[in-house]
Amino acid sequence: MHDLLAPTIDPACLDLRRNNFPNTIGFHAPGLKRYETSEFASQDAAEFVSISVTGSACALACEHCEMKVLHGMGDLPRFEGSIYELCAQAADRGAHGVLVSGGCDAQGRVPLLEHVPDLLRARRDFNLVVRVHPGLPDRETCEGLAEIGIDGAMVDIIGHRDTIRDVYHLEANPEDYDRALANLEDCGVPTVPHIILGLHFGEMLGERRALEIVTRHDPSLLVLVVLMPLSGTGMATVMPPPLTEIGKFFAEARLAMPTTPVMLGCARPLGALKVEIDRLAVDAGLNGIAYPAEGIVAYARDRGLEPTFVNACCGVTW
Repeated sequence: MHDLLAPTIDPACLDLRRNNFPNTIGFHAPGLKRYETSEFASQDAAEFVSISVTGSACALACEHCEMKVLHGMGDLPRFEGSIYELCAQAADRGAHGVLVSGGCDAQGRVPLLEHVPDLLRARRDFNLVVRVHPGLPDRETCEGLAEIGIDGAMVDIIGHRDTIRDVYHLEANPEDYDRALANLEDCGVPTVPHIILGLHFGEMLGERRALEIVTRHDPSLLVLVVLMPLSGTGMATVMPPPLTEIGKFFAEARLAMPTTPVMLGCARPLGALKVEIDRLAVDAGLNGIAYPAEGIVAYARDRGLEPTFVNACCGVTW
């Protein structure tokens, strides 16, 4: 069981945030799932649409996911049309942006290259914000994403080889993730690195190495998420890290990247633990929260932060 007594966050984190950013905090609700609280009841799932280019297929079948996350996305193979046509339908329904994701191949890449021409047309014709999950992209994929002019490449950064092998079932090293960020930046693609706290079966193992990798680059923003045990996966019964470890890492990330937006992303445990995690994010001076828990908007206001609400991924504004 988790101790729900949250740790105290160094007040220097909020001070640092106030010195470098406006006193606003972004609350985000992308259309990945139905979401509503008494404080954020205006979610429009049609504004930001998620698409999986592989449907529910993935060669890696990672221990924490096992393709479960893909099930909530638009299934391109079942659509039996092009991604351009799927984007056109989304735009007709009022979409302002799309998240293009999918399962990985054996090298950890989401197969996006064949869709570059259609995504280029969709971005041009419908003026869509385009975010992608490229997995561990090779140079050719980075160049294709640059051609599209995407708004952000969302890349999980993993800082320990054991986690890459045992959780992602991938033969790669932390240096490969460092190289992926470098290639994306070299091609002019905005990067949105993600760090998953507790990814190694609930243990904090490579997160600080991952943060060191991110700080060597110039991302558009950094997204932190916390292991969310999913039913039917190899981690269904795994406990996420203690609140003390989560709060400490939130503060470390804020202090390490004082002028870069740091966000709390979609994935994290539910219930009372989610409330405490979200409070830690506010106290640590993070810039935004996806799917905020009940009461967190008021909690942020009590700390002098003015909320904004966006039906899209972290860091997206219309």
